[in-house]
Amino acid sequence: MSLVAILVTILQLALCSIAIATNSFPDFQLLNVNETLTGTKMFMPLGLSETDDHRGKWSLKLVHRDKLLSPIDSSTLHNHGRRFHARMQRDVKRVASLLRRLPGKGTHDGDAAYQVNDFGSDVVSGMDQGSGEYFVRIGVGSPPRSQYMVIDSGSDIVWVQCQPCNQCYRQSDPVFDPANSASFSGVSCGSSVCDRIDNSGCNAGRYCRYEVMYGDGSYTKGTLALETLTFGRTVVKNVAIGCGHVNRGMFIGAAGLLGLGGGSMSLVGQLGGQTGGAFSYCLVSRGTDASGSLVFGRGTMPVGATWVPLLRNPRAPSFYYVGLSGLGVGGVRVPISEDVFRLTELGYGGVVMDTGTAVTRLPSSAYNPFRDAFITQTTNLPRASKVSIFDTCYNLSGFVSVRVPTVSFYFSGGPVLTLPARNFLIPVDNMGTFCFAFAPSGSGLSIIGNIQQEGIQISFDGANGFVGFGPNVC
Repeated sequence: MSLVAILVTILQLALCSIAIATNSFPDFQLLNVNETLTGTKMFMPLGLSETDDHRGKWSLKLVHRDKLLSPIDSSTLHNHGRRFHARMQRDVKRVASLLRRLPGKGTHDGDAAYQVNDFGSDVVSGMDQGSGEYFVRIGVGSPPRSQYMVIDSGSDIVWVQCQPCNQCYRQSDPVFDPANSASFSGVSCGSSVCDRIDNSGCNAGRYCRYEVMYGDGSYTKGTLALETLTFGRTVVKNVAIGCGHVNRGMFIGAAGLLGLGGGSMSLVGQLGGQTGGAFSYCLVSRGTDASGSLVFGRGTMPVGATWVPLLRNPRAPSFYYVGLSGLGVGGVRVPISEDVFRLTELGYGGVVMDTGTAVTRLPSSAYNPFRDAFITQTTNLPRASKVSIFDTCYNLSGFVSVRVPTVSFYFSGGPVLTLPARNFLIPVDNMGTFCFAFAPSGSGLSIIGNIQQEGIQISFDGANGFVGFGPNVC
């Protein structure tokens, strides 16, 4: 191979990585079609290790949901098309539930209103069991009982299914029995902790009752308690958790939910000074044998990350908003008004980062020109019919790799995040159909979903009000 050919190959490989810059970035990269399709068929057994201490931190493993499939539904284990469609159905419900939690009822663009001590864990994906996308494994009670928990950056309550379980869905681990925990303590009705719970009440005039409705038909109901949680070698006492005796919905496989939202009752909010409101995660890429990570504490804040201010919406304190000013395709900024992404003083619009939503949603006034710019620069690729919520798809069967334009997020203040190709052109079946992984929101709210976040180190510094991207990849 000539020196010129070697240099070209090195350049192409470099362009496949994440570029975070303030001034310039590459205008194209290569998508390895064969490797990506192989990943949709590759499932390795889920390991039992719960923590990853090789960096000197208490780091929990984040696992993608695909890895928990086989004990629950082996029929979909190697059927990527079926898993994809089930995932999109859940994603539509997820977005609808987020919108219901926001003020107002409108669904139009623009000024749309809506209703709707460092330690950590590896992150596991929960894609196809009816629960969230990513899971961590933690210990609940004393002695600790290991449980898979969905992580959710848009929720504030921590809860597990509990015995006696009057109505429970299937989960991978035995249902937690508080009678076997020496540290379980019910929260009294008059407690200040009970006052912080929406829809709280009193059970038998003694213990605090909680109810959480997720808007998609999912819910959990039970008793609020103080309990000990174990994260690898770290033991955290007196965490307020929901002990769910009546549970239903999209959580099959997981024992419950680990709320990481911005409210006071989330795990991050409850830990407060212990972690400085700081946590970091890496969402593992789909179809790989690797696991991501979830780490808590100020020591997790990386040096060299690109930091973007976090925005707060008093009408939706659980959500993490970021200032997005524009979108780019092929190194060229798409002509979209910054007002499309603005969070108004009344709490409408804005851009939310969410681990529970898979596909990034954009208002139609942003999505349409963004999609059209991508189509204009991919006329060399054969088109395919639309699939599910995706209206821009390609038939890449027979290709080893394809050259695609870069896709970038422009953040307020100057930083630019350029995504890896696999984070915006994804396979939707085993046959080589790939789709542009964005969709219109049908509202003024934008949501940066977990597909676009995969493989990027993302850090939240709640105390100082910033979110960081990079500098490491997962």
